[in-house]
Amino acid sequence: MAAHPARARRIDARVVVLSALLVVALLAWAGVDYLKDRLAGSGCDTTTPVRVTAAPDIAPVLATLARTVPERDCYTVEVTASASAATAAALEANGANGPDVWVPESSTWLLQARDGGAWNLPESGQPVASSPVVLALTDDVAKQAGWPGKSPSWSDVLAGSPVGLPDPGRDPAVIAALIGLQQLTKDASDPAAAFTEEIRRLSAVKEPYTAWPASEQSVLTRKLVAAYPAAGVPSFDYPYVVLPRASEASRSAAERFLRLLLDQTATGTFADGGFRTPSGHLLGNRPPDTRTNAAPRPAGPPTPEAMYGVLQAWAGANLSARVQVLLDVSGSMAATVPGTGRSRMALTLEAATQGLGLFKPTTEIGLWLFSTKLDGDKDYKELLPMRPISQQLAAGGVATLQAVKPKPGGATGLYDSILAAYQNARQSWQLGRINVVVVLTDGRNEDGDSIGLPGLLAELGRLQDPRKPLPVIGIGIGPDIDASELEQVSAATGGESFTTPDPRKISDVFYQALSKLMCQPPACKK
Repeated sequence: MAAHPARARRIDARVVVLSALLVVALLAWAGVDYLKDRLAGSGCDTTTPVRVTAAPDIAPVLATLARTVPERDCYTVEVTASASAATAAALEANGANGPDVWVPESSTWLLQARDGGAWNLPESGQPVASSPVVLALTDDVAKQAGWPGKSPSWSDVLAGSPVGLPDPGRDPAVIAALIGLQQLTKDASDPAAAFTEEIRRLSAVKEPYTAWPASEQSVLTRKLVAAYPAAGVPSFDYPYVVLPRASEASRSAAERFLRLLLDQTATGTFADGGFRTPSGHLLGNRPPDTRTNAAPRPAGPPTPEAMYGVLQAWAGANLSARVQVLLDVSGSMAATVPGTGRSRMALTLEAATQGLGLFKPTTEIGLWLFSTKLDGDKDYKELLPMRPISQQLAAGGVATLQAVKPKPGGATGLYDSILAAYQNARQSWQLGRINVVVVLTDGRNEDGDSIGLPGLLAELGRLQDPRKPLPVIGIGIGPDIDASELEQVSAATGGESFTTPDPRKISDVFYQALSKLMCQPPACKK
C-alpha cells in the first residue's frame, strides 16, 4: 500500500532534522579535537624570545640547537655571533641593554667586562662546552717540531719558531699561553726575569704568524696542527651567562635552553662542531691525521690571580700603560725659575712633552688640570681625554698641552683632585696595562675645604685591590712642596714619590719617575 503523502513528508522532515543535528554534533566534536590539537601543538598564550650573543666559534652550534626547541615550550632562541671583545665593550658602556644571554669563549671575559664597568655582570657562568688552548701550527712549522712522527710540544715549537702573541686583553688564548710560558720558565735562576724576556721576545714577532695560541676547536676547523701544553694550562670553558637585563620570562626560558644544551642529546652537535664536553671529554670521531690529540684534558679557566699576574707582566714587558696625569696649574707655577728665565710651568710642560716619547704609541694617557675652583666648585677639570698616545699626537695633544697656563691667584687643591683622579682611574682600570696616576705639583694642599690628608689616605686605602694595582706616582718640584705629604699619598697606593726643591731638575725627577712607572714587578726586579 502506498504511504500517505503528508505522513511521508513528516518522516522526511524528521530525517532531515536528525541528520542536521548529527552533522552539527560531528562538526562540534571535530572542532573541539582540532582546537585541542592546536593547543597541544603550539598553544602558547605568549612565546618568550631569548636573545643569545655568543663567540663566533660556538654560535653556529648554539643556533643549530636553538632550532630544536619544541614549539610547545613556548619560547624561541635567537643566536647572534659577536666577537667577545665587542660584546664586553657594549656591556661596559651600557649593561642595561643588549642580549639576555652571553656565551664568550672564556670566563676571563667576565672579569674583563666587570673591570671595564659592567659591575653587575655575574663573575661566572655554566660551561656548556670546552676546548684546550694549544699552539696552532702551520704544517711546515709542525714538521720542524717532529710532526707527524710525534706530537709537537710547546718546548719544541718555542725552540724552533717564535710564537706570535697578540694582545692578551683581546684574546683569552694568549692569557692561557702566558700562563703556560710562566710554567716553562719557573725553574730558571730568575723566573721573573726569564718570563719577562720570553714575553718580550715573542711579542716582537710580527704577523703573519706561523705559530700562535688558539683553541683546539679552531685548529680542527682550519686544518692546522696542534701543539699541546703541559698539564695545567687554562682552557676555553664557554660560560653560559644570563645577564641582569633579562626579564623574568626571558630568564626562565634561558634556563630551560641551558638545560637543553647540557642534555646528552646535544653532545653530538657540540662534538660535530669540534668541541669537547664541559668536563673535557672528547666525543665523536676525530680525523685520523694526528693534527690533534684526544688525550689532553682541558684544565678549566685561569684563576683571577693567575690572569691578573700574567697580564701585569705583559704590561711591564711591553711598556704598555694607562696613565692618568694630574697637572698643577696653580698660580705659583708661573713663578720664574732662577737661572733659567723660564717659569716652573714651562719647564714642567717641556719635561712632560719629552716624556711622551718614552711610551709605546699604544699607551693610553689622559690629562687633568688642577688648582682651586677650576671648574665651578671643583678643583680639577679634564684637558685631554684618555686615549692612545698616537691619537693624542694626531689630534694636536702636544699643542694643547703646551698652551696650558697657570691660573692667576689659583691655590693648590691637591687632595680633592688626587681623590677624583684616582676614583676615575679605578673605575676605568684596564687589564694588560700598567695603570697609574701621575701627580705633578709645585706645592702643598691649600684648599681648606678639602677632604684633608687623613680622609684622603683613608679613601685611597679603601679603593685598593691587590689584583688590580693602581699606584700614584708623585712628582714634586720647588721649595714649596711637602715631600712627606706626597710620600704618604703614594705609599697608600703602592707607589712612590720623587721630589726636588730645585725646579731646574724637573727633567731628572720626571725621568726617574717614568723609569719607575715603566718597570713594574714582575717585569723588573726590585
